[in-house]
Amino acid sequence: MKPLARLAAIAAVMCAPAALAQELNCTVEFNTDQLSTNKNVFVTLQEAVTEYMNTTVFTPAQFAVNEKIECRMFFTIKEYTDGIASGELQVQSSRPVYNSSYTTTLINFKDTKIDFAYQEGEPLTFTVNTWENQLTGILNFYAYLFLAVDFDSFAPMSGEPYWERLKAIVQMAQSAGEVGWKAFEDTKNRSAVVSAFTEGKPGEAIRTLLYDYHRMGLDQMAISVDKGRTAVTNTLANLTAIYEVQPMSVALSMFKDAKLDELVNIYSKAPQQERTNVYNLLQPIFPAEGTRLEQIKKGAEK
Repeated sequence: MKPLARLAAIAAVMCAPAALAQELNCTVEFNTDQLSTNKNVFVTLQEAVTEYMNTTVFTPAQFAVNEKIECRMFFTIKEYTDGIASGELQVQSSRPVYNSSYTTTLINFKDTKIDFAYQEGEPLTFTVNTWENQLTGILNFYAYLFLAVDFDSFAPMSGEPYWERLKAIVQMAQSAGEVGWKAFEDTKNRSAVVSAFTEGKPGEAIRTLLYDYHRMGLDQMAISVDKGRTAVTNTLANLTAIYEVQPMSVALSMFKDAKLDELVNIYSKAPQQERTNVYNLLQPIFPAEGTRLEQIKKGAEK
């Protein structure tokens, strides 16, 4: 979707009523290699989750078929006993960059505490204001996370309705006593993700970065590579603002996993001083990423 098309979708959210349209183009996969039995259950479940993510209407925004958010959910099921599945979930989403064939990763996140009950053939029912079950709660959470981050990348703070929905999902899950949602239980669980993007100055900083990096940076590179890259450089200071307050923020690791390889490419032909400045900014925040950070500092071979 071009920026103007997404901005039209954002405007539709703010104006009611609007024709409803499904928002996601989601690829779903279940890996059951670690199971010795009951694998057929997850063939059925993969079909059900695929249908759920791609037919449920989550918002009042209007999306044409070619404007849907590209996303992926990769479940690794490690155990399935007495109808309870447990494992991990890798989620990814991307968005197109203006006037190019390039797509940029928005989310690349691993949820390590996936735990839900499911019996083969059980229907998946979407509800907005009530807690249906752990499985649909997880699916709803990531659907709204895809939406929130995507909308924030096109207009300042425009993902707000979806961040509010995410807060409500977390609260309902906590009230239900489900796994993976408790506040302060884990610095990278679903509760921590919502807190990192919505609370205080660090939350404001990461959401400001989403807009400035994508709309003012990447989307401008078709017009001027140098100006677009400068905008990216300027917005990276938001990472320092987060790190100084919350050095263990999951927002920092989410940015790293989504963007560090991209930054290597962005700065491959940048002036040496600019590459050095970016290296000096990122190195204290991501000290374990020495190899990729050195690539930024070194630049492309001439």
